[in-house]
Amino acid sequence: MQTSPAQTRSAPSRSAQPRVTAVLVAANGGGHLDRTLDALVAQTRHPDGLVVVDIGSSDGSTTDIALGGSAGLVRLPAGRPFGEAVAVAEREAAVADADEPSDEWLWILGHDNAPAPDALAEMLSAVEIAPSVAVAGPKLVATEDPSLIRAFGESTTRFGRSLGLVQDELDQGQHDRHTDVMGVAAGGMLVRRSVWRDLRGFDPALPDVDAALDFCIRARLAGHRVAVVPEARVTSAGPIEEFGRKRVSEARRVRLHRQAQLHRRLTAAPAGLLWLHWLLLVPFATGRAVGHLVAKHPAAVSGELAAAFAVAFGSGVRRARKNAARTRRVGWTAIEPLRVSWRRVHERRTTSRDVELARVEDAPIARASFLGDGGVWVVLAAAVLSVVTLYPLLSSPAVTGGGLLPLSTSVGRLWQNVGYGWHSIGTGSTGPSDPFTAVLAVLGSVFAWSPSTGVVVVLLLALPMAALGAWFAVRKVTTRTWVPVVGAALYTIAPALVGALTTGHLGAVIAHVLLPWLLLAVLEAHRSWAWASGAALLFAVVAASAPSLLPVLLVGWVVSLVVGWRRAHRRVFIPVPAAVLFLPLVLAQVARGNPLAVLADPGVPSATRAPSAFQLAIGQPVPDWNGWLPATSTLGLAAAVLPIAMAVLALPVALLAVGAVLGHRWAVAGAALVLALLGFATAVAATHVTVTGVGSTTTIVWPGSALSVSALGLVLAACIGIDVLPRTAPVTGIVAAVFAGVAVAPAFAASTLGDTVLQPTTGRVLSAYVNAEAQANPDVGTLVVDPQTDGSLAVSLERGQGSTLDDQTTLDATALRLSSKGTELATLAGNLASRSGYDPEPALRSLGISFVLLDEAPDDAAAEAVHDRAAGAIGQDARFTSIGETATGQLFHYEGDVDRVASGSAATQATHVLYLVVLGIVFGAAALLAVPTAPRRRRATSNVIEAEEPATTFDEERDE
Repeated sequence: MQTSPAQTRSAPSRSAQPRVTAVLVAANGGGHLDRTLDALVAQTRHPDGLVVVDIGSSDGSTTDIALGGSAGLVRLPAGRPFGEAVAVAEREAAVADADEPSDEWLWILGHDNAPAPDALAEMLSAVEIAPSVAVAGPKLVATEDPSLIRAFGESTTRFGRSLGLVQDELDQGQHDRHTDVMGVAAGGMLVRRSVWRDLRGFDPALPDVDAALDFCIRARLAGHRVAVVPEARVTSAGPIEEFGRKRVSEARRVRLHRQAQLHRRLTAAPAGLLWLHWLLLVPFATGRAVGHLVAKHPAAVSGELAAAFAVAFGSGVRRARKNAARTRRVGWTAIEPLRVSWRRVHERRTTSRDVELARVEDAPIARASFLGDGGVWVVLAAAVLSVVTLYPLLSSPAVTGGGLLPLSTSVGRLWQNVGYGWHSIGTGSTGPSDPFTAVLAVLGSVFAWSPSTGVVVVLLLALPMAALGAWFAVRKVTTRTWVPVVGAALYTIAPALVGALTTGHLGAVIAHVLLPWLLLAVLEAHRSWAWASGAALLFAVVAASAPSLLPVLLVGWVVSLVVGWRRAHRRVFIPVPAAVLFLPLVLAQVARGNPLAVLADPGVPSATRAPSAFQLAIGQPVPDWNGWLPATSTLGLAAAVLPIAMAVLALPVALLAVGAVLGHRWAVAGAALVLALLGFATAVAATHVTVTGVGSTTTIVWPGSALSVSALGLVLAACIGIDVLPRTAPVTGIVAAVFAGVAVAPAFAASTLGDTVLQPTTGRVLSAYVNAEAQANPDVGTLVVDPQTDGSLAVSLERGQGSTLDDQTTLDATALRLSSKGTELATLAGNLASRSGYDPEPALRSLGISFVLLDEAPDDAAAEAVHDRAAGAIGQDARFTSIGETATGQLFHYEGDVDRVASGSAATQATHVLYLVVLGIVFGAAALLAVPTAPRRRRATSNVIEAEEPATTFDEERDE
């Protein structure tokens, strides 16, 4: 630009009009600066001077700018605030001559504030007829659409939150009669120069937000008026916090606005209450941070806290209060009518909420209705099937067998076993617990009066809850209303779930039930923080319940990030809660050189026979063909016919799943098949990982959890295949469901046939005699000796009333070598079970053992021989008294004195508490975000807020 507005002004009007100096602040305004300079040149009333302030522009927008005459250019380093740039420009601007009028004005513009040709003339005309007006503001309109009002006056609520009176509203002249306002925006502001100097410009503590509003409030308190001029129009490309920046994060935006609000609040607070405001800054910020989490606005948490600390420990409040007190001429009651009333704020929020709800209600209608299209009936059918299958558990407070034991009888004990601390299982050790212990603690806390009842409820509800989750997952990928019913039935009777129920793998049951919900949450995570946080919680629970699924879950998470990379900012945090749960255990297992042990199944270690690859391919997690092998053992051809029969029964689902890729929805079906293959590969790998010790042998990782992933993928693909079929779709769906039901029929009859390992119990692990002793001495030790079929003895040490499910830890089950205490225990048991010259008293005393329980021997000659030898050796030892036969075996009591067992140091207990606090913070935040709420209103609204006081117009003042 070679010509400045100051050079082209009209000379004759110089002495008759007030002097105006335009201050143009530019910061990387390459897309707007030239247009704004051209608009200044085109003014019908040209400014008398121009000062352009460049704040470290790096886009070359001010490199070639050429100004002359009374126009000048000042360069400031990048990062300097807008108010400082205006203050520098005001000092650089020329001062009126002695023979010129002393009435001088500053016209403040940003690089994006291109004024209409008559903007300055209209504002000068307005202030000339209203001498009390010291600050005037134009109507800010959108750069791309001048008919849209960006801002037209500002005000505050009763608590000091700034609000735009008109914001993003179509300009129809509906607000032109309201001229008196509390404040105006900085862009386009016309301010009397003497007032600017008297008030010392914008507050340096408000570098980005609310600086103009604060200045206008101080002008009001100094006895001046602030008004808007509706006839003057100036463009605006965005809010002031985005001035000179390419992008402002939500956390930064919240911090800027909240910090400005808190600063203004402390500046305006009465001296007697200032200390109270200061003390409440951080506590209120913490409470508001929790509120942001509940409102699904996590990005605002850091901004809220940062703003409170910045204001509480900054130095700007004292200087601002001193400056405000110096110029104040009237009290706050003078501007009180210009504040926004609570009624207006409520109306604005209500209108915004209604707009959001209308937008949500206009969303596409669901493809199937849960109540009207069979969803509720398939869930009820699954509930009936669960009652028929597990009816012995209906009146039982606890269950045992397989991988199950009762839980601890108190909620406090449940949470004591969570995290890092002392674990009394075996000879006792210090270390991290399994993540599944936290799941059990939550489950037991829900049923605080009888924690073990929670396990029974989970088993009874597993089938209907699996049906419910599968119904919604299938509805997500299909269009026909009845197809989700078929998918729910197929997933509910999947061999992976049936096998987990009949073998007592509680973690695998929970994982199977939650997998469809996890899939849905991950797919919807980009929509809201509620879905993303729900996915994070489900991810953590599934991983804790079935650690062998960690590779699958992480692969799925990475794929979701890659596929939806444009909207992946919410999915990034999904694994965080699970990482907090697993980190101590991972570090402990890596430290002792056994990282694969992290994948070990939680719960009671139980021997699992590895199924063949063919059995895994058709979804069978156990080698007994879902109970068909024992049920048909009397048939000579059972072993040869069963593989063929099971393959035929699995064929309809497989054909439908593979055929789905031939239809028009091949991409979704292909993704489901990839999920199924990933689950199958994980199941095969699980059968080759043996990290858990069971007696004298090791056992594989339970493959059923991985087969649950495979079953979910196959069901989704098969339902897509059914969905795209022509008229034969109903028949194929019925055939697939019937065949799948026949394949698992004997497993559902296991309780009736007496083939299940699950046994109802009262919750008592050891005998009543030991329980009575444990009431007085909770650390009393019981040495449990279990004869094995190979002629060896399995030895364990139980404390108090016996080991519970939440006592179990894979650190103990996957130990690579015996500790010194473990060696001492094994030596003691071996010598007690045979006649020798070994003196057991030192070991019994140091280990705190008062009872010896000899378990019943299995139906095997070698095991019976070991049992009889041990019973004879212990029974003939004078130091032991035979209590007699109990429900679990033969019990002996040691008559000597034993030592009390240590329960962890003070440092261990402190670490345990600290870890629980960390878990509480992480999972508490995720849970708050996961709670559904109403749609959050947008920051920009189309509502108008007007002051309660009738506006005073320029015409009224002129008449006066």
